[in-house]
Amino acid sequence: MNNINRRHFVQGMTFATAAYMVPGVFAEELAKTPRQTEGPFYPDHLPLDTDNDLLLINDTIKPAVGEITHLTGRILGQSGEPVRNALVEIWEADAEGNYIHTRGHRDTIDKNFQGFGRFLTGSKGEYYFRTIKPVAYGPRAPHIHYAVKKGDKRMLTTSLYVEGAKENAGDGPLRQAGDARDKLIVNFKPIKGSKIGELAANFDIIIGSTPENASQDQGRFRPNRRGGRPPRR
Repeated sequence: MNNINRRHFVQGMTFATAAYMVPGVFAEELAKTPRQTEGPFYPDHLPLDTDNDLLLINDTIKPAVGEITHLTGRILGQSGEPVRNALVEIWEADAEGNYIHTRGHRDTIDKNFQGFGRFLTGSKGEYYFRTIKPVAYGPRAPHIHYAVKKGDKRMLTTSLYVEGAKENAGDGPLRQAGDARDKLIVNFKPIKGSKIGELAANFDIIIGSTPENASQDQGRFRPNRRGGRPPRR
């Protein structure tokens, strides 16, 4: 087990147990998790710390601002089999709507928020992150970006959205998911007994056997070629 990528794995398993009860064999194939845009703010320079705890950077003691969320799930194939040793990457804006991308933040950026993390799935396809509940900003509903990689291939780019967020109805990329958009919406539940209001969220991801093609990265937002800031996503 990689100590860097799984610094908080043991703690996270407390919140993940219920997510790992999916049978290994299904009578029918599972529906694949819908693709979503990568957006313009996948980090152009990776932070020095890329572990699965986005609230603390390296050995700092001051955590990021936001509602602490224990984010769990499994990466599964369409037959329900766990996908082991898949690299799960997440990236999201801080509590003020700033990304760590050089074009994606303002002076209000939370310098204590890692903004990007990685986790290598275990034997049951499980992953765990400690992060913040995403916030709405600009035209976008609260969301967390995901990329799932296997070896040197990206298998899926998608996003998680917050159940009950009023911005969901008007969010362009979420609406593009059509009837499958419910597969992207996740309930952020208060953790019983938490004295600091921690939340738990579970997002299982179903991937196919064919890697993504860069030309098929649906709706990827490109930087404004004429200069200036691209639309915030």
